[in-house]
Amino acid sequence: MGKVEAIEHEVATLRPEELASFRAWFAAFDADAWDRQIADDAAAGRLDALAEQALASAAEGKTTAL
Repeated sequence: MGKVEAIEHEVATLRPEELASFRAWFAAFDADAWDRQIADDAAAGRLDALAEQALASAAEGKTTAL
């Protein structure tokens, strides 16, 4: 059995309150991983083209105010 399968098995056996706690922990863990990836991408310039495109669209009046 691989690591993922072992984790799946363990999660499936959690009591409801343990599952709720795990779910909250994993949501925070996943959000932190996403934030790190976005920060890394921004620092590496991988989002520059998207930012330039958004700014150009705004300058051309192709956006909607929120």
